[in-house]
Amino acid sequence: MKALFKPVSGIRLKSQAELALMRTAGRIVAEVHATLREVLQPGITTADLDAIAAEVIRKRGGIPAFVGYPHHKKDGPPFPATLCTSLNDELVHGIPSPKRVLREGDVISIDVGVVYQGYYGDSGWTYPVGRISPEAQRLLQVTEESLWLGIAQARAGNRFVDISAAIQRHVESHGFSVVREYTSHGIGRQMHEEPSVLNYVPDSEEAMRAYPVWRRPLKPGMTLALEPMVNAGDWRTKVLDDQWTVATSDGSLSAHFEHTIAITNGEAEILTRL
Repeated sequence: MKALFKPVSGIRLKSQAELALMRTAGRIVAEVHATLREVLQPGITTADLDAIAAEVIRKRGGIPAFVGYPHHKKDGPPFPATLCTSLNDELVHGIPSPKRVLREGDVISIDVGVVYQGYYGDSGWTYPVGRISPEAQRLLQVTEESLWLGIAQARAGNRFVDISAAIQRHVESHGFSVVREYTSHGIGRQMHEEPSVLNYVPDSEEAMRAYPVWRRPLKPGMTLALEPMVNAGDWRTKVLDDQWTVATSDGSLSAHFEHTIAITNGEAEILTRL
């Protein structure tokens, strides 16, 4: 789930005990994705996927992190489901429904969040449904590659801007656009902790001042949910009538890939994988 909400104050470095709990949360998230990959096919509904995910999470001793998550507006509805399931031109925060049936050629972004003993894991992945168009396949490939390039820069001594630049450079070199209205984020005892991590480099001094963290060095113990969101067309977005689902403004396809990671003295540790 994207950093749309006001995070808690301060960047929290995690202890080894805290990282151990986040690893467990992350493994449950990864197991959900592995299970959903096996059943993802034309004809299944997003409500079916949601029910499967909830069962896996609870069997492993976790709690679905998104159910009841508060809206960023005081009078907005809380999120009603275990998964965010976003189809085609939808970026994020899509609400599962028995009326949403997957069809051949769709792409679906599935975002999974888990709480385990008070610590969070968060990972989103965009999947093809059956055969997809060459354009859609290229979008998914480039977006996933940009995530791995961002992770490669997530090393102690590098700066947050190194992550942002690596993602943006790769995406735009392939003619796609990086969404600017939503960000990667810190994670740990809360779903959204500081800092907000841009997936692009601000292009003005005013924008840079709004994100003073971006030149700060990365330190061991920081935990981040890195998640480039990439559109085939323009980067601008809109929120649909359900007050949650975010879609591209121009109706173009969108993709989203995310891992929760921990900064170490070497390569970043990916917490949301088996």
